[in-house]
Amino acid sequence: MPSFPLTGSVTICEINRDLIVAENLSDDRSQDTYGKLLGMVFSPIPFHSDQTVSPSPEQDTEQEHGSMPADNAERKGLVAALQGILGHPLKRFFHPSDVNMLLEVDLHGVSWHHHKHIIAFISGSNQVMVRDYEDSEGKDPCILTNELQRDVKVLEWRPNAGRMLSVACKGGLCIWAASFPGNAASVRSGAASFLGTVSRGSGVQYILVDFLRSPNNEQISALSWSPDGRYLASASYESSSFTIWDVAQGVGTPIRRGLGGISMMKWSPTGDYFFAAKFDGTFYLWETNTWTSEPWSSTSGFVKGATWDPDGRMILIAFSESLTLGSIHFASKPPSLGTQALWSIILM
Repeated sequence: MPSFPLTGSVTICEINRDLIVAENLSDDRSQDTYGKLLGMVFSPIPFHSDQTVSPSPEQDTEQEHGSMPADNAERKGLVAALQGILGHPLKRFFHPSDVNMLLEVDLHGVSWHHHKHIIAFISGSNQVMVRDYEDSEGKDPCILTNELQRDVKVLEWRPNAGRMLSVACKGGLCIWAASFPGNAASVRSGAASFLGTVSRGSGVQYILVDFLRSPNNEQISALSWSPDGRYLASASYESSSFTIWDVAQGVGTPIRRGLGGISMMKWSPTGDYFFAAKFDGTFYLWETNTWTSEPWSSTSGFVKGATWDPDGRMILIAFSESLTLGSIHFASKPPSLGTQALWSIILM
């Protein structure tokens, strides 16, 4: 039975169900232990002022009117990246139908590749950084920027698709793919001609291979890949529906059920079920055969986090105003939505 770390200690990693802790972040005992067992220690990612991207004409105009000085924007980009890695809240939102400001919302500011030692994270309002620890030539992080990639909110690696990354931003979804000498990533047939922008940085290069445009230029605030990597679900807190994209075709199908204000989505590992949460504390469990759903509600605030078990038969849910975790189990096989709800108290 693993023991809990002492108050004030820093948990660095988990190895064989044991938590490796240190007295402070400068203690290298845990890093040595991790490196001896797994053969790799992941070095920190430095941030330098020369990694920031020159502001666009629109940003220049905003700075001229005093909305955000350039150095302040750089600091905010760094803070956003660090908060994303540490799992802290990144930003506050106004719901368009509510004059009251919502509580702070955790966004997915960082994504670790499913099968490789590659990390992608939001490093500024309009840029993403990718650090490939397996690329011997890539000493510096790769910077992904494009004029279409504005107000980045969330990102996620595509399953079963090599090095392909989806980035949710203002107006749609940027799809980036790694490009190698002799095996260049190809832009989807029919995509706009101005796609194909090459990333900056050493090592593996990335190309913007597609831009999935959202209706009405909405801000995409949540996304989730199906486990086979064929479909991508996206949602906006500005919209009353979410969209299921067939990425190969570039075609999106809206699922309209009065679901305005979606804050989080999670596809189950088997693809049979789909979880969608709203800012008002309600959430939905969908079966993906006919896309029917069952609504749930919470008096403990909105959903702050959710994760499926590996078999896709149970989902664990955390709420913003409670120390209680909700555990919902499916009582029968798909496509049934028959469930049982269990609740576990988390002691502080």
